[in-house]
Amino acid sequence: MPQNDLTSVSPAQNSTSPAPRARKVPRIVVLGGGTVGLYSARRVRKRLGRQDAAIVVVDPRPYMTYAPFLPEVAAGSIDPRNVVAPHRKALKGIDVLQGKATKIDHGAKRIEITPQEGEPYEISYDQLVVGLGSVSRTLPIPGLAEQAIGFKNVEEAVAVRNHVVNRLDVASSTWDPELRKRMLTFTFIGGGFAGIEAIAEAEDMARSAVKQYDSLDVSDLRFVMIEGAGRILPELSEPMALYALEQLKQRGIEFHLSTFLSSCVDGHVVTSTGVEFDSETIVWTAGVKANPVIGESDLPTDKMGRLTVLPTLQVADEDGNVVPDAWGAGDCAAVPDLVNPGKFCPPNAQHAIREAWKLGDNLAAQIKGEALSEYKHKSVGTVASLGLYKGVAELFGTFKFKGFPAWVVHRTYHGGAMPTFNRKLRIFMGWFDQFVMSRETVSLGSIHDPRAEFRAASLPPKQAVAKESTPETKAEPVGKS
Repeated sequence: MPQNDLTSVSPAQNSTSPAPRARKVPRIVVLGGGTVGLYSARRVRKRLGRQDAAIVVVDPRPYMTYAPFLPEVAAGSIDPRNVVAPHRKALKGIDVLQGKATKIDHGAKRIEITPQEGEPYEISYDQLVVGLGSVSRTLPIPGLAEQAIGFKNVEEAVAVRNHVVNRLDVASSTWDPELRKRMLTFTFIGGGFAGIEAIAEAEDMARSAVKQYDSLDVSDLRFVMIEGAGRILPELSEPMALYALEQLKQRGIEFHLSTFLSSCVDGHVVTSTGVEFDSETIVWTAGVKANPVIGESDLPTDKMGRLTVLPTLQVADEDGNVVPDAWGAGDCAAVPDLVNPGKFCPPNAQHAIREAWKLGDNLAAQIKGEALSEYKHKSVGTVASLGLYKGVAELFGTFKFKGFPAWVVHRTYHGGAMPTFNRKLRIFMGWFDQFVMSRETVSLGSIHDPRAEFRAASLPPKQAVAKESTPETKAEPVGKS
């Protein structure tokens, strides 16, 4: 078992089982090892020593992913390993349990954890921090689950990159014009920051890579963005969003605004406006929702499934009554925006990091018997990458940057926000290496099924040939990688 007496209770235990022994120090359980979980746990540990509190972080992954860099991972601009912070290195003096929180019973102060292997078990706590973040918000669109891939984690970003480059490789040796057209059509759904940065970076990478193929031309590439609203990048002012839209259109990216995806069965895309085309790449970035385990708990939530919290980041019911010993922040919490009364803080990295700091300070203050303070932050601004050396940025509501200066602001800000000096240094060194040596555009698609070739080699020759000729061995859509 991890240190700090992580007493667990198996669901199989009955009421006659001996009660867990009393703890010498309060235990703080942090659900989620993302931005909120990692930064708040580190903050509490900075304020409280081991003799003051035991801290446990629960997450199914052994690392935190810095989501703003996922588009650049998909473009091959950043090594995937450098946008993640390993928990066991970043969370010194903090226990880490790798597993998924599948049940929250705050009334009994127990959490059910389901590990990747083995039976679920429970742990108890004295203070609970909910930083479970969000999951992709999908819709019951025919073909979506079978054909599309999300863009919420580093594995998906790597898969998108490998798939795009692989389609170039395969298309370069394909003479069927309709099949080639289908292979080289890349569709992105959702025109917010994630979607626009993803399509811009992927198109920029493909435009650069296609120069290496004698049989392909930039004009063969078709990048399509489908967005339900009448504009893109709602977080930016309209003039800056229009600038970004025009820049992307000039690069040949096709936009369908005020349009919804109606179907994508077998890669045949149909929109609400009647547009139809075939695409082997469909990337879904059309919004997120709070982790559903929160809505299944006994903690209060709003109509969107987010935790209701006070500006102190304490969980509270709809009447403002504090739920003792429960805290929440980030994408999964409705955090009041004191700078803009009546609104909630946007779910971005800038607020998540600062909310985590405030939550950690207040939690430590409560344990020490000190007064709490409210979270209040005026946005520094918004930055968006539109590909290598291209971007848009608005800072402090006054300063506006376009092109290369905006790209520098984007990389500087997010590079500095990465946790641990090790990761900061690796990212900046990687950018310098790319500037000098240029980026690599090689597909390593086989990493998504590393045993495929070995399985084929293990079959008798005739059986292997027969298997290769069956429809099941066709290239799978990106969502199945």
